[in-house]
Amino acid sequence: MIVGISSDAETDIRAGYWFYEEQRDGLGEYFRDCIIADIDSLAFYGGIHEVVFGYQRKLASRFPFAIYYKVESEAVTVVAVLDARKNPSWTRDRLS
Repeated sequence: MIVGISSDAETDIRAGYWFYEEQRDGLGEYFRDCIIADIDSLAFYGGIHEVVFGYQRKLASRFPFAIYYKVESEAVTVVAVLDARKNPSWTRDRLS
């Protein structure tokens, strides 16, 4: 499958990068690399994850983030990469 990342999801990744980079030099880069690896895995595993708030959700492997995506035909589109520790009502509002 082809995997695409929406501009909103790119903004989410950038925000996560800067949050972790402020915690420790290099941690933001590690965060981004891990999230991109998780997104890349959707080329093979896209569509197998549970549906939450109308989107399929893959939990990131190394950070407390959730990757929300939709599958259409032979393409996966990542719509958001959100901190899974946030209030679920905030997440629902963000995705709608």
